[in-house]
Amino acid sequence: MKITVTGSLGNISRILSEKIVASGHEVSIITSNSERVKEIEQLHAIPLVGKLDDLDFINHAFKEADVVYTMVPPSYATTEQIKKVGETYAKAIEKNKVPFVVNLSGIGAHLPKGPGPSSANYYIENLFNSLGQGNVIHLRPGMFYSNFYGMIDLIKYQNIIGNNFDENIVLPLSHPSDIASVAFDAIHYRNFNEKPYKYVVSDEITGKEIAQKLGKAIGKNDLKWVEFPDEEMLQALLQQGMTEQMATTYIIDMGIALRDGSLLETYFKEKTELSGKIKFDEFAKEFSFVYTTNNIHPAH
Repeated sequence: MKITVTGSLGNISRILSEKIVASGHEVSIITSNSERVKEIEQLHAIPLVGKLDDLDFINHAFKEADVVYTMVPPSYATTEQIKKVGETYAKAIEKNKVPFVVNLSGIGAHLPKGPGPSSANYYIENLFNSLGQGNVIHLRPGMFYSNFYGMIDLIKYQNIIGNNFDENIVLPLSHPSDIASVAFDAIHYRNFNEKPYKYVVSDEITGKEIAQKLGKAIGKNDLKWVEFPDEEMLQALLQQGMTEQMATTYIIDMGIALRDGSLLETYFKEKTELSGKIKFDEFAKEFSFVYTTNNIHPAH
């Protein structure tokens, strides 16, 4: 099969592409960074360099594809930017009559006016479903384990970890490898369910438990989860180099929706069993390695 993968060599797309290539399929990987070309070629994949909101480019990238894997990188930080990329994908899918589509969505995509990227994910899911392709599945992961790597300095120098919600909220979390595995199964085995979406969650855990498990793994047994005020959290993210749009969209607004319960209400009603296999205890070991060596693998 011919498969086109968006997301360059990011957390999920790299792992997914490696799995697809190893299974004997022809893989084209879209990237906006020409410096990634050699690395993509080393994976025995075909690099396609261009912008995700360029319809002519995406039409070319999706041409003759049997399957496309679509995602919108967090660099597209506003709802309108995310929707625009989704619309570009939809037009190219329809024009090229792509028979199978695996789309990376999010756990709050049931909310038409949801926080952060949720409302845009809702819009894109419904847009793809309206194309009449039939073979479309939207993957709805929880928050990524790998996000905790961004808290290493906070842990090292202040002995705390946290976010703008309290330590007792149960968080559905996902390992990028688990998301890639579910995406691969859909692509390779044509594993499309009757329901157009699938939650991909590796573990459910509170902030308090996260602090305990990561603290134990790195030898800081007194590590505590702290709930930061929204404005304080925003300023810290800006100091780390995040844009205000990205910080607000992907972190602050999502934290507010976790506090009021709206983000996860449907997930907890609908979930059956966790489709991910990598539990947080296993991730804590990965985190410990990164924490002590400052060596984050590209897959993260």
